[in-house]
Amino acid sequence: MALNLLKKCDYPIMGYDIFTEKRSIFIGNGGKSPDHVEEIYENSDIIFLCLPSNDLVKNSIEEIINRGKKGTIIVDLSSTSPTVIREMYDKTKQVGISLVDSPVSGGEPGAIAGTLVLMCGGDKQTFDEVSPLLHFMGTSVSYMGRSGCGSIAKLANNMIAGCYLGAMSEGLAFAVKAGLDPETLFYAIKDGYAGSPIFEVKAPKIMSRNFEASARIAVHQKDLKNAVKLAEEMDVQIPMSKMVLDYMNEMEDLGKDSEDHCAIVKIYEKNMGVLVKKQEMNVLYRK
Repeated sequence: MALNLLKKCDYPIMGYDIFTEKRSIFIGNGGKSPDHVEEIYENSDIIFLCLPSNDLVKNSIEEIINRGKKGTIIVDLSSTSPTVIREMYDKTKQVGISLVDSPVSGGEPGAIAGTLVLMCGGDKQTFDEVSPLLHFMGTSVSYMGRSGCGSIAKLANNMIAGCYLGAMSEGLAFAVKAGLDPETLFYAIKDGYAGSPIFEVKAPKIMSRNFEASARIAVHQKDLKNAVKLAEEMDVQIPMSKMVLDYMNEMEDLGKDSEDHCAIVKIYEKNMGVLVKKQEMNVLYRK
């Protein structure tokens, strides 16, 4: 996302990451990366955050409140709890700083290609001001409503995606248990109602046993925890999402929460005693 801003935006851009190799990539593409993130907080008019936990988002926004300029706009691209966003929105408002929640969907491929989907909440006037910059990162930018509404849209998105991953994993494991070749099944149904962008990307990863993360279980797990918490506050039940979260928690207990979120198939495989894997090809050569 930062690289797409650098390529498409005329404004001078500073960027910071705790990993020096990421900062080197940013600098190599024409960006400026200070040694201390506080320099960004003190000198930027618009600050984008993309962080892996509610606590990191909250702490960063509090730092900006303490060090930032009046009139600064914060755009949180993270998947942050709506409760945290609304709490921080009120705090930023009091000091003349604006906060827009703008979580993204599309994974690493979408971030690289600049084709992300962005769901935004906050003051409409502030959204209109930052919308052109958001379009440098995504092809779909939607204003969802007041503060926290973008984060709620992201929760709904990841609830649907999580339940789909669970249903896909269950169906593939079920088919293998019943004697089908999963690759043959994949090609048979991918263009039907069961097909989707998730199926197109994740089923081949499962069958090739490639669980290198483009979207980590831990991050998706955090979103489902946020969804469960909000559901409790609203006194509603979300049983399908809760089941998928339980499987992700089980993967965490196994020390596998840094794997791709499609790796929850391993729980279904364990429960059914199967492995969703491409069949080995046996080639016989005769003279």
